[in-house]
Amino acid sequence: MISDKIQTALNKQINEELFSSYLYLSMAADFEARSLMGAAKWMKVQAEEEREHALKFFHFILERGGEVELLPIDKPQKNWKSPLAAFQDAEKHEQHITRCINDLYELAAKEKDYATQSMLKWFVDEQVEEEASVGEIVAKMEMVADSKNGLFMMDRELGKREED
Repeated sequence: MISDKIQTALNKQINEELFSSYLYLSMAADFEARSLMGAAKWMKVQAEEEREHALKFFHFILERGGEVELLPIDKPQKNWKSPLAAFQDAEKHEQHITRCINDLYELAAKEKDYATQSMLKWFVDEQVEEEASVGEIVAKMEMVADSKNGLFMMDRELGKREED
């Protein structure tokens, strides 16, 4: 059985993951409006991954005999001044999600909820990958700077991302 404290925190994380999905869909829309279809594809794949993360929490709560409570999802930003700015925001957002996951892990440890700690281990590892992936894109976009050719090449590279 899941404690009320853990259940509340995990339901909040479902909301964080669904907001992440909305945010990345919003970034995809902004990229498509700029004809950056590769970056848009990358963000759509990321949005779907975040939705899957929400479902992992959703199913875990139910498996533990808890109750899922879907909270209202905030409206994400819809425009960015540049592709670099969008990816920088994505990087900041992933850092925020890492802090959320770490806080959940700390709560589960404090509550001696070993099942939740075990489940969260996957998310701890996943966030290392998420931050590294977006961080690499930000670094490459910073190298490209204002080069339209460089942005074109980056967009092509981003479009090669496969669904996980």
